[in-house]
Amino acid sequence: MPFLHRDGCDLYYEVTGHGPPIVFAHGLGGNHLSWWQQVPHFRDRYTCVTFAHRGFAPSTEASDGPGPAAFVDDLAALIAHLDLADVRLVAQSMGGWTCLDYALRHPERVRALVMAATVGSVAHQEIDHLLTAAGATQAALFARGIHPAAGERMARERPALHYLYTEISDLSIGLDKERLRRDLYALRTTPAHAVAALRMPVLCISGEEDVVIPTGAVALLAEIIPGAMMVRVPESGHSVYFERPDVFNRLADDFFQNA
Repeated sequence: MPFLHRDGCDLYYEVTGHGPPIVFAHGLGGNHLSWWQQVPHFRDRYTCVTFAHRGFAPSTEASDGPGPAAFVDDLAALIAHLDLADVRLVAQSMGGWTCLDYALRHPERVRALVMAATVGSVAHQEIDHLLTAAGATQAALFARGIHPAAGERMARERPALHYLYTEISDLSIGLDKERLRRDLYALRTTPAHAVAALRMPVLCISGEEDVVIPTGAVALLAEIIPGAMMVRVPESGHSVYFERPDVFNRLADDFFQNA
C-alpha cells in the first residue's frame, strides 16, 4: 500500500491510469474510496490520483497533529512526490479547503479546478449566514439516521447507495469529525479579493437539494472568481459525484477538455 510519510502523518494515495493528472480531494464523509465512480470513467485518458486526508483511514495522524491546517501542505507534498505538473484538481466539500488554498499558493501548477459542494476557505458574511442556517437541517437528518452529506433523497430512493456512503464515512474510526468541522470553519479566513485573483478555469458544481453547503453559498463563491462556471444539479444533494455520477463525470469531463 503506497504511503507518503510525513512528519506525524502517513498519507495514503493511489495512482491509476495514464495521461494528464487529475487529483481528487474527498470530503468529510469520505476517503480515497469516495471516487469509485470517477476513477473508472477518467483513467483511460487521465492519471487519476486519489488520497485520504490525514486522519482519514487508511491515512494516519499523530494525536497532537495539526489536522486540517496541514491539508494543503500534504497535497503539495503529494504532488511534488509524484512529480505532477499541470494538475487538474477535483474538490468535494472539505476537499475544497485543500484544493482552493493549493490553487492560491501554486496557481502556476493548476490547469483547472472543480469546486463541488464547497466554498473552501473564503471568508464571506453571506456564506456564513447560509452555512449557519443549514446546521439545524443537518441535525434533524442525523436524528433520523440519514447522513446529511448523502441526503434524504439518496436515503429514500437509493438506500443501498446511502448505506455505502455511510460505511465509507465510518471507516475513519476515532476521528472527531465535529471538531474537525469546527477547525475547518475556523480556517475560513481567505479574503474574497485573494480568491478573485484566481485565473485558472474554475467549475463550481452544486446539488440543488444540498443541506450541508447550500447551493446559494456555492453560487456566491462562483461570483467571486472571474469567469467561473456555476452548475446546479437538480434532484441531488451534497454529494453529486456519488449520487449522480453520470452528470458529475460529464460536467467535469467537458470542463477539462475545454480547459
